[in-house]
Amino acid sequence: MNMYEWIEKIKTGNQKPMPVLSYPAIQKMNITVRELISSSEDQARGMKLIADEFDTLASVSLMDLSVEAECFGSQIKVSDGEVPTVVGALVTSPEEAEALQVPAVTSARAGIYLKAIQKAKALISDRPVLAGVIGPFSLAGRLVDVTEAMILCYEDPDMLKTVLEKATEFLVNYVLAYKEKGADGVVVAEPLAGMLSPDLASEFSETYMKRIVEACQDENFIVVYHNCGSGTVRMMEGILSTGCKAYHFGDAVDMRDVLKAVPSDTVVMGNISPAAQFLGGTPESVYEETQNLLRDCAKYPNFVLSSGCDIPPLAPFKNVESFFRAAKDYYGQ
Repeated sequence: MNMYEWIEKIKTGNQKPMPVLSYPAIQKMNITVRELISSSEDQARGMKLIADEFDTLASVSLMDLSVEAECFGSQIKVSDGEVPTVVGALVTSPEEAEALQVPAVTSARAGIYLKAIQKAKALISDRPVLAGVIGPFSLAGRLVDVTEAMILCYEDPDMLKTVLEKATEFLVNYVLAYKEKGADGVVVAEPLAGMLSPDLASEFSETYMKRIVEACQDENFIVVYHNCGSGTVRMMEGILSTGCKAYHFGDAVDMRDVLKAVPSDTVVMGNISPAAQFLGGTPESVYEETQNLLRDCAKYPNFVLSSGCDIPPLAPFKNVESFFRAAKDYYGQ
């Protein structure tokens, strides 16, 4: 599939949503998150289940921001009903940063996730299949501790950049491995960068994102940038400089402000709240919020309706169904 042409077609009037919807498949499959993240077969089957049930613009895999840190050796907290998280800091000194080894892309669970995409591609042929990976600053933050990463920007930028260099090297290799497995692109989640000032984001995030894009993106494989931080609108110039083919934003920002800040030829996705609506809302509130967002944003041809981030595993399916029903009703499908 020519993904550059796919992106251009979206801008001529897309009416299909593209939520980050994968984890809730566990409810239909009667399995736990723990089982899902441990099985390439279950991940591919879950993606196929969602693709069969909902007419999405693309099939998006798990947004698991612990996978890459686990490859480096970080401790991971896993549960049956929640997304895995990183526990503690792996790198606590400049010496440990220098000694940090770049792991193989098949380390820990990464190999499972690569196989999952390969299997999903064999099952899903009517739309693009996009893998999910973490962004460079967000990965570095998990390796040194999120709070410490913010401090290191000021107190020891060289140590942080040592970790960033290794994180970026791994991510380039990992994304290229997804490309080799047949993925049509990746959604790169860089939420921690949303906590930085525009200048710091340029220095510690966007510079490294550009490397990933330059090494991996071409007409058959695109990079979608995701940031769910509240500061993304003021960071927009730097974010757009990464060269990604599409940009996905969380519910911490008003999509109307985002669309005003983005050129009309740039695809923008978002941003119904995963927590407040998909998980904590009702079918009625999800429907109303989705309709309101579409009334505000569907007039922009480059807008794609989505969730603000990955939809939680235990989000009621009735709420997900209401989201798609609202989109169909708005577009008169």
